[in-house]
Amino acid sequence: MRFSRFFGPVAALMASAIVVAACSGGGGGASPGASSGGASPGASSGGGEKPYIAIVSKGSQHQFWQAVEKGATDAAAAMGATITYEGPASESEVDKQLTMLQTALDKKPAAICFAALDSKSAGPLLQKAKDAGIPVVGFDSGVDSDIPVTTVSTDNIAAAGEAADKMAELIGDSGKVAIIVHDQTSQTGTTRRDGFSNRMKESHPNIEVVAIEYGAGDPVKSADLAKAIMTANPDLKGFFGANEGSAKGVLNALKETGNEGKIVAIGYDSGEQQINAIKSGVMAGAITQNPVGIGAKCVEAALDAIAGKTLEKNIDTGYYYYDKTNIDSPEVAAVLYQ
Repeated sequence: MRFSRFFGPVAALMASAIVVAACSGGGGGASPGASSGGASPGASSGGGEKPYIAIVSKGSQHQFWQAVEKGATDAAAAMGATITYEGPASESEVDKQLTMLQTALDKKPAAICFAALDSKSAGPLLQKAKDAGIPVVGFDSGVDSDIPVTTVSTDNIAAAGEAADKMAELIGDSGKVAIIVHDQTSQTGTTRRDGFSNRMKESHPNIEVVAIEYGAGDPVKSADLAKAIMTANPDLKGFFGANEGSAKGVLNALKETGNEGKIVAIGYDSGEQQINAIKSGVMAGAITQNPVGIGAKCVEAALDAIAGKTLEKNIDTGYYYYDKTNIDSPEVAAVLYQ
């Protein structure tokens, strides 16, 4: 299946790390907020010390973020940098993330990598970084600002559009479907939502998106929303879960209501529950990103920015649509995590 622009210059460097991450829990040994790479926070690129990069992610609870951390940790070790990596416990904790970003700024890093929970609210802190001469690299989810020197991410519009095409094929190109999204404040939430719903409008006019709900990436809340949608739409044919937690919630709701195998489910990301559901046929398929590659490219881009290099505004780390026909293929297995 399709994979869009794999992670480029670090492919050879990170190949072994990807395999390790795909076969492990993905934490990589550095707990959220812990420093790794052998230098203390605040170290800069001067005086022979390792450059220090502060990484603030959108969360820490999902296996996706643990895989991103694995990629960043391994890349930092290979490229001679030191990092801290942290994110709030829940992807609804915008204020907690902003506090983490302020704390990172206070450490005076050589660069910051930031995945925004809210694409607007971090603006003043990003301006502080710019004023201090600290380059900002966005990852996973961009911000409404031109301050980041680049954003390392999946082409979520294209990926969610492909998920919509797969859904249409599986339900006979007609009927009702619904979307469970993690939020409507981050760019990943809005682009995946719009990529899926707009593709349905443009290419599959006989399919109606009857509900779009936001579960904060929480499987319990997402399951409750999915059950309410099924109650209101007994003829529903499909669900799209737009991140790991949303997809887990859909799976839990289908199981609890006895609708496994009756309603088509397509997810995003991977993780043990989705992988098992796809292998068993309960979930039709999912989009997998390249979380280890995202973490690695963040560190590489940050080091390039520290060195004064000019970067592309967007670095596409690619994706696959995977189902039970290709889940065990080497190229897909290398970017799954559980």
